[in-house]
Amino acid sequence: MSAQPVHPQVPRVPRVPRTVDGIADALQGGRRMEFYRELGTAPLDQAEAILRRWWCEAMLDTDPEAEQIRRAAMDGTLPVVTMEDILARRERQGLPLE
Repeated sequence: MSAQPVHPQVPRVPRVPRTVDGIADALQGGRRMEFYRELGTAPLDQAEAILRRWWCEAMLDTDPEAEQIRRAAMDGTLPVVTMEDILARRERQGLPLE
């Protein structure tokens, strides 16, 4: 019998690269065009925030458990944590904090 970790290791390479092409490739159809449109019309000082938001959208879109996460969010049963807890966990795992 082998023991499985309670929380699987977070991969060092994200499913969706933090690039314009990586985000666009992960989005489907109309969402991809919406991303390009929003990014293409944004002032330069807002581009990074737009990329960050759409990267989160792309990560959720490509998450194999996305439907369960959406359902739990809608049902009010999605576990929540503070940003302090998230940052501390990421720091312990040696992940970027930005």
